[in-house]
Amino acid sequence: MNILDRLRNRWAAFAHDLLMIPIAWLASYWLRFNLESFPDTHWWEAVYLLPVVMILQGGMFWYFGLYRGIWRFASLPDLVRILKAVTAGIALTAVIIFLATRLEGAPRSVFVLDGILLMMLLGGPRLLYRWAKDRHLYRVEGQRALIVGAGGAGEILIRDMLRDLSSPYHPIALVDDNAGKVGKEIHGLRVVGKCGDIPAVVSDYEIDIIVIALPSASTQEIRRVVEICESTGLPFRMLPRVQVAGGGQVSLHDVRAVHIEDLLGRDPVQLDWQSIAQSIHGKTVFITGAGGSIGAELCRQIARLGPMRLVAYEQCEFNLYEIEKELQRNFPTLPLIPLLGDVCDTVAVESALRLYQPQVVFHSAAYKHVPILEGQARSAVMNNILGTHALASLADRYGCETFVLISSDKAVNPANIMGVTKRVAEMVCQDLGRRSKTRFITVRFGNVLGSSGSVIPLFQQQIERGGPVTVTHPEVQRYFMTIPEACQLILQAGAIGKGGEVLVLDMGEPVKISYLAEQLIRLAGKKPGEDIEIVYTGLRPGEKLTEELVHDAEPLATTRHPKIFFANCRPVDAEVLVDALTNLQKAASECDNARLRELLTSLVPEAIAAGNSSEQKQGATIYPWKPAGREVRA
Repeated sequence: MNILDRLRNRWAAFAHDLLMIPIAWLASYWLRFNLESFPDTHWWEAVYLLPVVMILQGGMFWYFGLYRGIWRFASLPDLVRILKAVTAGIALTAVIIFLATRLEGAPRSVFVLDGILLMMLLGGPRLLYRWAKDRHLYRVEGQRALIVGAGGAGEILIRDMLRDLSSPYHPIALVDDNAGKVGKEIHGLRVVGKCGDIPAVVSDYEIDIIVIALPSASTQEIRRVVEICESTGLPFRMLPRVQVAGGGQVSLHDVRAVHIEDLLGRDPVQLDWQSIAQSIHGKTVFITGAGGSIGAELCRQIARLGPMRLVAYEQCEFNLYEIEKELQRNFPTLPLIPLLGDVCDTVAVESALRLYQPQVVFHSAAYKHVPILEGQARSAVMNNILGTHALASLADRYGCETFVLISSDKAVNPANIMGVTKRVAEMVCQDLGRRSKTRFITVRFGNVLGSSGSVIPLFQQQIERGGPVTVTHPEVQRYFMTIPEACQLILQAGAIGKGGEVLVLDMGEPVKISYLAEQLIRLAGKKPGEDIEIVYTGLRPGEKLTEELVHDAEPLATTRHPKIFFANCRPVDAEVLVDALTNLQKAASECDNARLRELLTSLVPEAIAAGNSSEQKQGATIYPWKPAGREVRA
C-alpha cells in the first residue's frame, strides 16, 4: 500500500467517525425521550450544539490516534483507544456546553447515552470489517494438520494457518496432555485428546501431517512426542524451542523439520548474564580458533556483550573470512580485528598480544580428530601442547586478566594422542595458574552437536547417499551438548573461575551413538534396518566405548552455577613439566614421533597406549535392526 492509499484510508475512516457523531448525538436525544418525539426546543438546541460537539469529539478522535490503526487488524488496543477518545470527547463537550448554556435544553443523560452510542457506532463497524475480512481469508486448502499443543503457541499457529493463503497446512484438530483442555476449542478447532492419542486421532481425522507446537517443553517431553509421531508413519514438523525462537515469539514461518539437537539437547541453561557481561563488556577479547565451531559461536555471543574490541585469530583463511563476514553483517558497530595466523607461530601471537593488549583470551584452537592424530603425534603436540604453552606464557607476560582453555572429556584417562595432548595442555594452564596474576581457567566438556568433524554431519552424508550408516560399536556412547549451550557455559566458567582450576560442565547423561544414528535416519524419513542399513565397523585406534569427565583422583566440588563443577585436579610438578616441554619441543623439531609418545606417556601415566583399547577392532557387520536404548547412565 503506497502513501496515497494510506492517506485515503485514514481520511475515509475519519469521515466515517465524523458521520457517526451527529447520528449518536441526535439518537441520544431520541432515546432520552423514550423513542418518541421530543420538544422543539430540545430539537433546535441539539442541532445548535451539533457543530461544537463534532469539532470537540472529532478532535479527540484524532488526538487519541484512532487513525493509526488499520481496520483489517482492529483489536482490543483499538477499542481501548476508542473508549479513551469517546470519554475525553464527551467530558470536554459536557464542560464546554455547561459553561456556555448551563445545560439549558441539553439533558444530562444525553451525554451518557451519546457515549454509549458512539462506542457502538465506532467500534462495531471496525470489528465487523475485521470479521468479514478474516472470514474471507479462512481457508480449507493444504495438508490436513494435527496440532500438538493447545497453549499460546498452538493458538498463534492455528490463527496463522487459517489466515495465511500461502500456508501449506490446514488445521483439523489439536491434542494436549493437559486434561483440562481436552474438549475445549481454539478458533473453532477441538482439542480431541492427549498426546498418547495421536495415532488414533491421525486415523480418525485423516491427518496428513503433525505439527508440534510445544516451544517451552523439556527435551524429554519433545522426545516422547516425537517417538509417538514416528509410530504413525506420517511426516511431522515442529516449532523450535523458546531459546531458539527468540524469547518465545513464534509464527507459522518458524515451523521446521525436527533436528537431532531437539532430541539430544537439554533444558535451557539459566546463566548469570550480569557477571558474564561484567567479565566481557568494555574489554579486548582475543579468541583463537575463531572460525571453528566453538570459536565462531564464542565470537557471536561475545559480540552481544559489548567488548571494546574482538580479536579473531584463525589459521584457516576461509573460516576467518566467513566469521568476519557474519560478524560485520550482524554487528556492524563491533570493533573487529580478524587475524590470520597459527598459534604455533610464537612471533605472530606475541605481536598480536603486544599490539592489542587483550584482557581476556579464549583458547579454542586445537586439533581434535582422534583417528587422524593417532598417526601424527608431532602435529598434535605442536598445536595442542606447545601452541597452548606459548600462548599461555605470552598471556602471562602481557598481563592478560583471564585465560580460558577449552579442553575435552578425552583428556580424562586418555586412550589416544588427542586426549593425552589435551591433558598436558590442562597441566600447562594449571601450573601457570598457581604462579601468575592471570586467571588460568580450564573448561572441560564432551562432544558438541553439529561441530565440524563431528559424527552427525558424517551420518547425514551417509544417509543422503543411501547408506549404510557406519557406527564403530553398538555400545559406544558419548556426552553431547549444543554449540550455543557449550559456549554459554564457557563464558560462565570464565566469569566464575578463580584461576588454576579445571571446571567441568554438566553434560547430563551419555547417549548411544547407535540411537543417534537411528534418529537421524528416521528424521530423514527413512526406516533404520530397512531403507538405510547400519553397519558396525569396530572401534578405531584410540577410541573408547565411553568417555569420562573426571578422573577418579579428581573429586568434584560445586560452584555457584549448578551446571559447572570444580575438579580438584592432581598437583603438577612444575620442574618435571618444564623439562618435559623442553624435551617435547626438541623431539618435535626432530620429527621423533616415538620419542614424543614416550614423553607423553611419562607425563600422563594413566593414558592407555594408543591402539591398545580394551575393545578389539571387529569386522564390519550389517545392522540387525532393533531399537537402541536412548540413554545409558554413566
